Amino acid sequence: MIKTFDEYVAMAEQAHGHMCAGQILGLRLALYGMKLLGVEDPMGADRKRLVTFVEIDRCATDAIPVVTGCRLGKRALKFRDFGKVAATFCDIREDRAVRVVAKEGAKQRARELHPEIPGKNQQQMLAYREMLDDELFDMQWVRVTLGPEEFPGYKGERQVCAECGEGINFKREVIREGKVLCKACAGERYYTPVE
Repeated sequence: MIKTFDEYVAMAEQAHGHMCAGQILGLRLALYGMKLLGVEDPMGADRKRLVTFVEIDRCATDAIPVVTGCRLGKRALKFRDFGKVAATFCDIREDRAVRVVAKEGAKQRARELHPEIPGKNQQQMLAYREMLDDELFDMQWVRVTLGPEEFPGYKGERQVCAECGEGINFKREVIREGKVLCKACAGERYYTPVE
């Protein structure tokens, strides 16, 4: 660990806007992933080794880049909305990956460890600092197969949607009836035009 845990906590609080149990859990999850992979300097010498998949859009996810350096804008942080407090850390240099998931019983364990603390957030924040990795997390070695367009630095051909005229990067186009379409025009829209 390049920084102390308290230094990571301060950085996570600044990035997220406040400190909470989810932030502590996310920091611990990322630190455990780095330990399992043997990545010692994710923000420095090892920064180009990592791609991280996060599975929830909650507090823990904001803490993970604080440890790993993986960011959406660097194409090293990937979001898959599975609704789970989990992340898969991919060491692309060594071609291996580990998935770490928070144990369902961690909240109950926090109550058992600190019944004297009335608020569950404060209770969990303290317990999640103290609990052993194997009390907090399950882990599994996994294989993640990524096409070249998923890696940071990919410079693929840009396409233009035949329907809306917007540019499409990173092989995200859909070919339908011989036409190049963006995902939105192909029916995967998350928004509805009002005009």
